[in-house]
Amino acid sequence: MDETRTTDRDRYEIASYVIAGAGLFFALRLHLLPSLIAGLLVYELVHILAPKLRITRLSGTRARLAVVSLLATFIMVLLTLGIWGTIAFFRSDGGSVPALLHKMAEIVDGSRETLPPWLAEYIPGDVDEVKNVIVRWLRAHAGELQVVGKEAGRVAVHTLIGMVMGALISLREATPGSEYRPLAQALVERTARLSHAFRSIVFAQVRIAALNALFAWLYLAVLLPLFGIDLPFVKTMVAFTFVTGLLPIIGNLISNAVIVVVSLSHSLSIAAASLVFLVVIHKLEYFLNARIVGAQIHARAWEILLAMLVLEAAFGIAGVVAAPIYYAYVKRELSDRELI
Repeated sequence: MDETRTTDRDRYEIASYVIAGAGLFFALRLHLLPSLIAGLLVYELVHILAPKLRITRLSGTRARLAVVSLLATFIMVLLTLGIWGTIAFFRSDGGSVPALLHKMAEIVDGSRETLPPWLAEYIPGDVDEVKNVIVRWLRAHAGELQVVGKEAGRVAVHTLIGMVMGALISLREATPGSEYRPLAQALVERTARLSHAFRSIVFAQVRIAALNALFAWLYLAVLLPLFGIDLPFVKTMVAFTFVTGLLPIIGNLISNAVIVVVSLSHSLSIAAASLVFLVVIHKLEYFLNARIVGAQIHARAWEILLAMLVLEAAFGIAGVVAAPIYYAYVKRELSDRELI
């Protein structure tokens, strides 16, 4: 009898793994990753804030449902305003990313004569050459950028639907526990592990990105002005550092490259100083990743990079974003089953 129960449980577990794996695959394949991330984010925020606000101690199911609904709605509004505000900033004159890229092209073009010959060989010849490189990259990623550009409205709708779904699922926390059948129970366990992996990676990476942005602001807006050095696009670079910092490791490399190139607009020595400063910060980020992210999922930087490389090859930019979350989830599943 015990062997029969064990066999049935294993069958339900395997079925739940197949369903979870298919769901994660199609979230990338069907461009539903924004919806998945938005839903997980709202659910986790409600799950974290509800106990701190002592909502779970309220007597009466209706009262808890009402308060959790208000909390979820408030979180959705804040997230929507935050996303809208970020997009509006990067589209404004003061935070325009295209203007920053154009300025970088001009800086690279004008700095060739001041660079050492061995370094100048690796620099594009002129602004037109820089633009050609950007155009080739845009063409290579035309399909992905179309999703972000022409289909931005659909992405926004998917994100909003994901938020609503996350809010609705979070209402389950305000109701008494329900009995699930075996397969449903196994799927709940898969979802709980995915949610935990999401929390481990995303909230930890937000703290790291915020610290990176803080250090960039201290350097660009406080330290350099003390020496009479004012670089252009400081606000844009700080915001860009935070946004790209949400991607583990490679995000910091991208923002570092931007800051070093813009520093060339003043002098080669300032660019070198910026590089030294950012290398120190980069080392600090590795330490933070080891302490914050690595401690959460017991993963080293090369493991996450490998996952990002594989998923980028398979799914493009969306794969880069999903890789840390997916890898953390798979590793947690394997760890809980004592396979690793």
